[in-house]
Amino acid sequence: MRRSLLLGTGSALPDQRVTNADLENRLDTSDAWIVERTGIRARRIAPPEMKTSDLALLAAQRALEAAGLEATQIDLIVMATATPDQTFPATATVVQARLGLTSGVAFDVHAVCSGFVYALTVADSLLRTGPYRRALVIGAELFSRLIDWEDRSTAVLFGDGAGAVVLESREDPPGGRGILASRLHSDGRYGPLLHVDGGPGSTGTVGKLRMSGREVFRHAVVNLASVMEETLAAAGVEPGEVDWVVPHQANRRIIEATARKLHLPPGRVVITVDEHANTSAASVPLAFDAAVRDGRIQPGHLCLLEAMGGGFTWGAVLLRV
Repeated sequence: MRRSLLLGTGSALPDQRVTNADLENRLDTSDAWIVERTGIRARRIAPPEMKTSDLALLAAQRALEAAGLEATQIDLIVMATATPDQTFPATATVVQARLGLTSGVAFDVHAVCSGFVYALTVADSLLRTGPYRRALVIGAELFSRLIDWEDRSTAVLFGDGAGAVVLESREDPPGGRGILASRLHSDGRYGPLLHVDGGPGSTGTVGKLRMSGREVFRHAVVNLASVMEETLAAAGVEPGEVDWVVPHQANRRIIEATARKLHLPPGRVVITVDEHANTSAASVPLAFDAAVRDGRIQPGHLCLLEAMGGGFTWGAVLLRV
């Protein structure tokens, strides 16, 4: 059986760390209010001159270094972002050029906070069935550019960052390693609950992020628990066999509520939302890389990645590292 094997991970964050106390100076909010409702204590905010491709490139280079590969050994780049450098070309092609690549395939995937799970599934499918050997999968966002800084209900939730993984297609990888199963869903009826009210494209406007937080929370817990169960069942795996859940880092209460639905102990859930906030498509690979680099995730561990975002879109990927 051909599978997509994980070779390396990488991530990148802007230097500026903005704490809840910093936000108290510009918004009618408090550190206690934010922590109680979200679990967020700080987030990284990119400077005006930084582009999404800058962070994506750095995360990609670190993932390649961890994999022990040169950029020229990559023939597929799939990048998840809702904040591209420009309307077109795809930001993945910008990264491709900056890596010095002149061949292969590079394109963007847009599924907002579920973007990395979608991109990972797309790359896995192409590696297993197409002519491609190695893939760079990136999630990168500058969500601070979409924030209405007068809206305290959303301004405190988001940050900027990027994460990346390198995959390689192999026949019968040892130890049952690789991506074992993935499941994706979407339901466009709920788009108005989490959206940007404009932006480049057919509307010709500039938009800001809008969210109905309570409704999004309710759908997230149900949808995420369901797709996690569906993905585990597809691989014939019981929840108790999972070593680590790496969730989308939107809100600590959503993460904890979802884990409880699957009867997963909190100690098996990777949480970085306290320092990263919600970085949309970057949040899962950022959390994954953090847990790999601090030694929590080890070779042979079974990891379940999950996310839900605007659209609504949601999905999960099960892999053995």
